[in-house]
Amino acid sequence: MELWYTEKQTERFGITAKIKQTLHTEQTEFQKLDMIETEEFGNMLVLDGMVMTTEKDEFVYHEMVAHVPLFTHPNPKQVLVVGGGDGGVIREVLKHPSVEKATLVEIDGKVIEYSKKYLPSIAGALDDARVDVQVDDGFMHIAKSENKYDVIMVDSTEPVGPAVNLFTKGFYEGISKALKEDGVFVAQTDNPWFHSDLIEKVFQDVKETFPITRLYTANIPTYPSGLWTFTIGSKKYDPLQVEDARFHEIETKYYTKDIHKAAFVLPRFVERLINK
Repeated sequence: MELWYTEKQTERFGITAKIKQTLHTEQTEFQKLDMIETEEFGNMLVLDGMVMTTEKDEFVYHEMVAHVPLFTHPNPKQVLVVGGGDGGVIREVLKHPSVEKATLVEIDGKVIEYSKKYLPSIAGALDDARVDVQVDDGFMHIAKSENKYDVIMVDSTEPVGPAVNLFTKGFYEGISKALKEDGVFVAQTDNPWFHSDLIEKVFQDVKETFPITRLYTANIPTYPSGLWTFTIGSKKYDPLQVEDARFHEIETKYYTKDIHKAAFVLPRFVERLINK
């Protein structure tokens, strides 16, 4: 008998993957957590029925969340990751030698626990000496922080459940206060095929909060539509004005200095979303 996992990405569209076995399933305090082994994408983390990450394509998302803002900032030392309990963004952050401390604030400790167990290639860096892992509410952590971080990355789920507050203008204003005077922040902002309204709203809110606001994209096969967006807000540094000399060599599978620049070249229908 064949077993298949299907994520309904909208009421009329979804993706499906053949699975070998269910590794773990649990209703945590915050969400339904499933860890499954798939034949095509390896081990897969699913939260509330939505694919969060897989062993096969995780590097795209994690590299693009981390390296775009970290190469935009000339000397990132203090970095905060909100969400991201699978550890993938932290792994990428630590590739930058200037980073002295990387703080991870994940609301659901079970995500960290089972990512370490079933996704060690992604979560392995969480035990690094430069990492401070806090099981806490990222929204409240931001609210209590001021002039503290060089770069903040919001690695959240879609705006449902505990992540709803991470897509509000008040949260972006809090991020601005938590950043130093030349700080940079980035957030994943879903896809333009099914959630164009979200992209429009977030971009406008960030634009009203940060003097420099940009949208960029990447291709992630297991995320809805495959075309994913990220919104970056910066107090001083423009990600499109990074000098070539600043791009030091790091080990990546997707991100390059040319991708850094090309990712901001948007399809016209996406460009229109942020120019309304």
